[in-house]
Amino acid sequence: MSRPVTLFTGQWADLPLVEMAKLAASMGYDGIELACWGDHFEVDKAAEDEAYCKNIWDILSQNNLSCYSVSNHLVGQCVCDNIDERHKDILFSAMDVWGDGDPEGVRQRAAQKMITTAKATRNFFNCKPDRGAFDDFPAVVNGFTGSSIWHSIYAFPPTSQEYWDAGFKDFADRFVPILDAYDALDVNFALEVHPTEIAFDIASAERAIEAVGGHKRFGFNYDPSHLGYQGVDYVKFIRAFADRIFHAHMKDAWWGHGDGSVGVFGGHTTFADPRRFWDFRSLGHGDINFEEIIVALNDINYQGPLSVEWEDSRMEREFGASEACEFTKRIDFSPSSRAFDSAFEEA
Repeated sequence: MSRPVTLFTGQWADLPLVEMAKLAASMGYDGIELACWGDHFEVDKAAEDEAYCKNIWDILSQNNLSCYSVSNHLVGQCVCDNIDERHKDILFSAMDVWGDGDPEGVRQRAAQKMITTAKATRNFFNCKPDRGAFDDFPAVVNGFTGSSIWHSIYAFPPTSQEYWDAGFKDFADRFVPILDAYDALDVNFALEVHPTEIAFDIASAERAIEAVGGHKRFGFNYDPSHLGYQGVDYVKFIRAFADRIFHAHMKDAWWGHGDGSVGVFGGHTTFADPRRFWDFRSLGHGDINFEEIIVALNDINYQGPLSVEWEDSRMEREFGASEACEFTKRIDFSPSSRAFDSAFEEA
């Protein structure tokens, strides 16, 4: 059985959930990955109000959709970051986290909100009606962590390992209590490995796992688009963290398509600037090899959804998201249940 194909609603938060669900169904999706902004999944309500959770399931059911994860990237970013005015902008649906803007207060309130997100997610999935083969997929919150040391990504002024160690310790000090709360609620946290997070490639992901003592609730929302343009082996990532791939994004990127005036760091240009070395592209229009990804996901027995995170500044989004759904369903395939040459043994 092929995996369900879902659509991450983070880039569609301008649409009310009722409209978003209807649109996702019309584009061919099997479900949606609910973003905790806009009105798609209101964390405080879901944490306390069973009727609110059931209403979301009713909306999904009316459109023959399911859900396998909740995503709170924007609040998670504020847990470990060096806070500035940009964070106020991304907290538009959680202004109580911003409060008076005091950086340490923002970080602490963000941490508490991520714990509340786990409670909301558990309540939500406890209300999930029986919808078939993928109902036992673990409850997952996808998100970011932020990082107190991302600004030191290039080691000048000279940066010591001790300096970076302190950043990973800060991450552990802030996130282990969050992960412990997730464990008590039977919810997994899946970091989307990404520039600006504590883990942005394989080496830093290994270091992040070590920092939290291999906590069983800390894993990854696999997304190849953030790895490929860096030169990271995005297929190797799957096999390196086989037991920690809690969720998978389908998202494409291309690189090496600029005019040579902008490098991998982006040159302070905006997306879709033709000078850029890399950019996000709709599925099948970039340089990610998704067939290799599907093979690797099959090899590690990943049985969760394939969630399209649609981003492409060059393409109309409904056209692109519809095409991306078709692409994902076409490229996915189930692993064989028998060796290809087993017929010879039977003969």
